[in-house]
Amino acid sequence: MRILMLSDVYFPRVNGVSSSIRTFARELLSLGHEVSLVAPSYGEHLDHPHHDEGFEVRRVPSRTIFFDPEDRLMRAADVRALHGRLAARDWDVIHVHTPFRAHGLGVRIGRLTGAPMVETYHTYFEEYVAHYLPWLPRVATRFAARTLSRRLCHEVDHLIVPSREMTGVLDRYGIRTPSTVIPTGIHLDEFRGGDGAAFRARHGIRPDQPTIVTVSRLAQEKNIAFLLRMAKRLVGDFPDLCFVIAGEGPDALRLKQLATELGIAPNVRFFGNLDRRTTLLDCYRAGDAFVFASPTETQGLVLVEAMALGVPIVSTAVMGTATVLEGAACARVAREDEADFAGHVATLLRDPGLRAALAAAGPTVAQRWSAPVLMRQVEALYASLAVRARRRRPVAV
Repeated sequence: MRILMLSDVYFPRVNGVSSSIRTFARELLSLGHEVSLVAPSYGEHLDHPHHDEGFEVRRVPSRTIFFDPEDRLMRAADVRALHGRLAARDWDVIHVHTPFRAHGLGVRIGRLTGAPMVETYHTYFEEYVAHYLPWLPRVATRFAARTLSRRLCHEVDHLIVPSREMTGVLDRYGIRTPSTVIPTGIHLDEFRGGDGAAFRARHGIRPDQPTIVTVSRLAQEKNIAFLLRMAKRLVGDFPDLCFVIAGEGPDALRLKQLATELGIAPNVRFFGNLDRRTTLLDCYRAGDAFVFASPTETQGLVLVEAMALGVPIVSTAVMGTATVLEGAACARVAREDEADFAGHVATLLRDPGLRAALAAAGPTVAQRWSAPVLMRQVEALYASLAVRARRRRPVAV
């Protein structure tokens, strides 16, 4: 099959959507399909060369967004210029990953070619928009997010939803478009090894020093401020606690200031984005526990990564993280309550045997989220939609 993917975000912008797209594309290539991706340009010196991807990446000139400077908006004129070129190609499926210019382009190409259009509902926009447009009334932003979601979702043939919880949200919105729950998953082979002891040695963290780790984009919706307040409670019992935070984002400065205000700045280490093939694995493995508390995840892939690497987890279970953590013997589920969450972490830090048991269970639980297995479901969905679309097309006489 020939698959056209469209997105308003992609690497070098690091987030879950970018990772998901790359996983989708590489798995489809391995299954023998052709993949082309249209995504914004972040500047020639930042865009990944095409040959690094293994599939075609067409970059579209873009501009910055005033309220979200990390992201880009593809320029309307340059998107329109693609209509003819993309419509001239024979696509079996069009897969859209974001609801902005990429969505509009996908609808246009779908109408011109008759190819079926799939869209993944990656982001819980109702919750995100309040963080990025805080000056607008919450009731107004929720109404707008729900109304826009209904309109966009009704323009496509099928939705891929990463979790059952997200399906429930879309049902409450009144969305009637057929949907299938298929998480993206991860390449488990990429999350083996890692040297936690080496990471600790490089960064002056003692081998016996109690250490917790989180890996996340530093943005308000990720709830890292809650984790910092939780860590303050732990410092009372574990004065030499080290809280490792890996990731970058617009909330970084505020979080560093908060750590200072809480009096725990010496206990908190910010490391920015780490190389996913090397230092990020070491970072995960350096933790006695992986902690996570985002309430807006549609998937929560970092939890799967921690599982695969055998790191015990303490996390809230909301939206996509509830699906990932259901019945997971490698994790302790906490409420979004600083005392409750800190209590679970403290129990792990005091009990090496419990940590070892949770760590040993992690790789087995992670097998549920193997990308090659999950992508077979996507392939089957694509094939069924392509067959139906071909039947609907008029026969030339």
